[in-house]
Amino acid sequence: MQTHLPTIRQLRYLVAVAEHLHFGRAAEACLATQSTLSAGLQELESLLGVTLVERTKRRVLMTPLGDEVVVRAREVLRGAEDIADLARAAGQPLSGPLRLGVIPTIAPFLLPQVLPDLRRSYPGLKLTLREDLTARLLERLAGGGLDVALLALPFDAPDMEMVPLATDPFLLACRPDHPLAAKDAITGADLAGAELLLLEEGHCLREHALAACSLPGPRRGDGILGTSLGTLVQMVASGMGVTLVPELAVRAGLLRGTDLLTRPLLRGGHRLLGLAWRKSSPRGAEFRLLGRVLFP
Repeated sequence: MQTHLPTIRQLRYLVAVAEHLHFGRAAEACLATQSTLSAGLQELESLLGVTLVERTKRRVLMTPLGDEVVVRAREVLRGAEDIADLARAAGQPLSGPLRLGVIPTIAPFLLPQVLPDLRRSYPGLKLTLREDLTARLLERLAGGGLDVALLALPFDAPDMEMVPLATDPFLLACRPDHPLAAKDAITGADLAGAELLLLEEGHCLREHALAACSLPGPRRGDGILGTSLGTLVQMVASGMGVTLVPELAVRAGLLRGTDLLTRPLLRGGHRLLGLAWRKSSPRGAEFRLLGRVLFP
């Protein structure tokens, strides 16, 4: 006897409702009318013989079984997307949709330089960018919300393929009248006695900068923390201390408009930049090609 299975469209409707808990917003996300989405969900529930969504006049809730089905529906949808990606990559690499996540200490300093060439070389690529912190990008990557992410390595994610692409040295940034400005190169001991300004917790650059100088991490709440590299630079320019900045950002003009000086680290501390994607993705060769375009 033939078994009737849910369709991709029905599963997509279900996942959208679970994410938005609102029929109107879910329909909008699926580029469908609300009546079409509602009918599709009713057909799915009739097909399975169960209730997946609780509907009231005031709110929408998933049933416990509905939550379990959504988990499996996401896996099915990712598998279907992988099939389409595999076929597309085999025909023409770096074409069609590609969702790229980038951390904020890379995105504004690298992408403006490389995206024009990427568009010229691969006009069929429909690139969507998302800038966020590493932890949230990895969460989206694992959940299928992103295809690939440009991050600072390493990180603990056993289900991800990681490919190093480039080293990015750290530089000390300080005012010309700061005592460290007189040094040709900076040691960890120099920084141990300085007011070192860092990004707030959650930014991987914070840990990588401390590791580059062999400095222990400060206790939560100690020191002065910035929300972005631009904020740190302004804090240093106002005389609040010194900071460590990646060379990539300095070359892109991070210090422009200030009189700040940079000094290299004596032991050449750096961070490692690279791409990460799900090991199950069929687009590994395509992502490696993307890496060569980003860092030729």
